[in-house]
Amino acid sequence: MNGAELLVKTASAAGVETCFSNPGTTELPVVAALDSMPGIRAVLGLFEGVCAGAADGYGRMSDKPALILLHLGPGLSNGLANLHNAKRARTPVFNVIGEHASWHRASDAPLTMDIEALATTVSGWQCTCESTASLSRNTADAIAAAMKGQISTLIVPHDHQWTECSDANITVPQFSCREIDQASIDEAARLLRTHGKALLLLGGKALRKAGLQAGARLAAATGCDVLSERVFARMERGPGVPLVGRLSYFPEHVLATLSKYELVVLAGAKEPVAFFGYKDMPSLLLTANQRIFPVGGENQNLPEVLECLADALGAPPYDALENPSSEKSGKTEVPSGPLNGEKASMVLAMLQPEGAIIVDESITTAATYYPLAATAGPHSLLTLTGGAIGQGMPCAAGAALACPDRPVINFQADGSAMYSLQALWTQARESLDVTTMICSNRKYNILRLELARSGNVPPGKNALSLTDLADPPIDWVKISQGMGVPAVSVDTAERLAKELLKALAEPGPHLIEMVL
Repeated sequence: MNGAELLVKTASAAGVETCFSNPGTTELPVVAALDSMPGIRAVLGLFEGVCAGAADGYGRMSDKPALILLHLGPGLSNGLANLHNAKRARTPVFNVIGEHASWHRASDAPLTMDIEALATTVSGWQCTCESTASLSRNTADAIAAAMKGQISTLIVPHDHQWTECSDANITVPQFSCREIDQASIDEAARLLRTHGKALLLLGGKALRKAGLQAGARLAAATGCDVLSERVFARMERGPGVPLVGRLSYFPEHVLATLSKYELVVLAGAKEPVAFFGYKDMPSLLLTANQRIFPVGGENQNLPEVLECLADALGAPPYDALENPSSEKSGKTEVPSGPLNGEKASMVLAMLQPEGAIIVDESITTAATYYPLAATAGPHSLLTLTGGAIGQGMPCAAGAALACPDRPVINFQADGSAMYSLQALWTQARESLDVTTMICSNRKYNILRLELARSGNVPPGKNALSLTDLADPPIDWVKISQGMGVPAVSVDTAERLAKELLKALAEPGPHLIEMVL
């Protein structure tokens, strides 16, 4: 058994089932090992950003890491934007980077880069393998670290992959959640009892069903409000899950929302900050006069933490609460006439099937989707956690691979889609049940909004040229068909409803361009 086979066998024994890759020469022993050591499904991405985004979607929905296999520093560089999103989502990812042979690296070959420096920007754990003998232990340590909700990067020189092992014993990863800090629970309970207006701000796994239900219990016991972060890895929604508001994008709106609270308890959420630094606007959106208290530290079971806090406060059981959750709307009439963002959101919210996974990278178009979908059937909502656009299409592919029995709908901005449209090819090749809804407003609308906020109204010729996608218009139908995905273009709400129902009823991927 060589080093590559030892790596693959260790990963498979640890429960890794999927490998997203765009490999090169320095990864070929691992590629061969995926055949000789069966158990891991190999999925090709035509761009490393697709591999990284797919691993993000996979990890968000499966709660376990996929393997990403990338080629040297340039391959890692191509995947960094979506690895950044995965880092912000706290997604478990096992990232393997092939390196030049240990004795060849000093020769400064054309593809030589400082892989360690690049990996540091996104990795919570990283290691460069020093010998074939250490590969199983390195792999197990990486997977255990990834299970904490972070990216683990293992850099493996080419010669360590092909060298035969003198010891083929497999190391088993050691992972467990940290025990709940009872002192932190007691202090949070005291603060909620003794402070006035309080907010429970949820993020991470606190936005799963059990965490949201515990939040509703806390609200009933203390009168606190419950909100979610603006961007989140995954939120469960639908009947049986409490409705929860969401912080706004623009900092002035967040400041207005947060200003009324004396106490903000953070559960899986970070202290709110502005996306960008604006003139005469603070970066931190809570003031020094507001008490901030985090509960549930790293690698703790957040829903269980919130349940313990609710019990400490004597909160009633969730089932005893009055109307604590959303109920499926009985409204069945779809909108009509020319499409706009609100009508597209309405059609999706009304027609999305139960159990759907919604990957939202609509940016500005679907501002109304979140409240409209509050009464939709049970579904999971995934958002753009790190702000690096080009996440939606590959994330949808990864989610579909993690949950092959659930339909995936990618609500996708057109400009962002151009960053990783190769994901359509992977969706076609793997016959994934993904319906992509392209919000074709033919401009970078978020930049238009930011230009207006900065006082550049109306934008001039150069500013318009850098935010306009209409000259020439992108032909999404031809692009999608060229990638092997059936596609149509619609410009009315009625036609959108018809095509969406058709796409959801047929197996495999589909794309609908919505001309807005």
